[in-house]
Amino acid sequence: MPFIAMGIVALVDLTAGPGIGFLPMMALGPAFAGLIGNVRRSVVIGAVALVLSLGLSIHNDQLGDRAGYTTAFSVAGVAVAGVAATSMRKRREAELASVRSIAEAAQRVLLRPVPRSAGHLRAAVSYTSAMADARIGGDLYEMVTSPTGVRIIVGDVQGKGLEAVETAAVVVGAFREAAYDEPDLMAVGQRLERALARHLLGEKFVTAVLAEVRESGDRATLLNFGHPAPLMIRPDGRVDFAEPPERALPLGLDLEDGPAPEPHRVPFVPGDQLLFYTDGVSEARDRMNRFYPLDERGDLFKDPDPDAALAAVRLDLAEHVGAPPHDDAAMLLLRYRDR
Repeated sequence: MPFIAMGIVALVDLTAGPGIGFLPMMALGPAFAGLIGNVRRSVVIGAVALVLSLGLSIHNDQLGDRAGYTTAFSVAGVAVAGVAATSMRKRREAELASVRSIAEAAQRVLLRPVPRSAGHLRAAVSYTSAMADARIGGDLYEMVTSPTGVRIIVGDVQGKGLEAVETAAVVVGAFREAAYDEPDLMAVGQRLERALARHLLGEKFVTAVLAEVRESGDRATLLNFGHPAPLMIRPDGRVDFAEPPERALPLGLDLEDGPAPEPHRVPFVPGDQLLFYTDGVSEARDRMNRFYPLDERGDLFKDPDPDAALAAVRLDLAEHVGAPPHDDAAMLLLRYRDR
């Protein structure tokens, strides 16, 4: 772009003559150079622009008059400004790359990849942050192989930003310890409540659903703390939500008069799939303000590769919204595979 701009200015000046006063536009070259490339490239383009402007001023016999001086000083000034702008831009790009590297490291600690398989189960995850240039947000997930079976949590922290990430880290850290130590999901939930009671201030809360699948069982046990119900996909294509017996309060709102969650069991046999997700999926709206019809997308889970199935759902969700996401969206797909 800088060379094209300088070429057009030179061509117009040579064909139309100096009378139209187009030569100062040679400064467009150094101006465009500040938008792309490195400092060395900006210096080269600035030098080329200055040489061209001086050469054309000599050709137009303007070097010694006011027009020639004005052109030379304009091009030189913009060239210096372009080099300075390029230097600042490159420094900011380096800082942004460093921040992204730190964010990726934080994600590996907070939201580490779940095991692709655990006994007769296969798993896949998908995470999309609503924050620009971010890798993590307020949604969370984890999968732990405990002595009693595989235990899972998928949750959503109220709010966004670094405070939500910090709260998510508290929940995930407490779950990793409790899921391995505690005898049942109720005890795991109580450990999470105690951890959040030490961390949260005011009326902050975390919606979450806990799940346990035992190695020798044919059912999944769910414990829902005010979170969207998981989606059950049967081998014959039937789709339904694993709703809890009654709604319970989220984690962090341990009010005495509030309903406590009750563990409930759902059939989970070979060929079945359980999709855990956050409200960034179920409450995603299109331009007509319609929610994403997750229960109508059972055909997207037919792919034998669970990662490919989640990728298809993520793409379909993005097409439904048709705009950058307004909320974090996490999904964890659990499959009971045939042996």
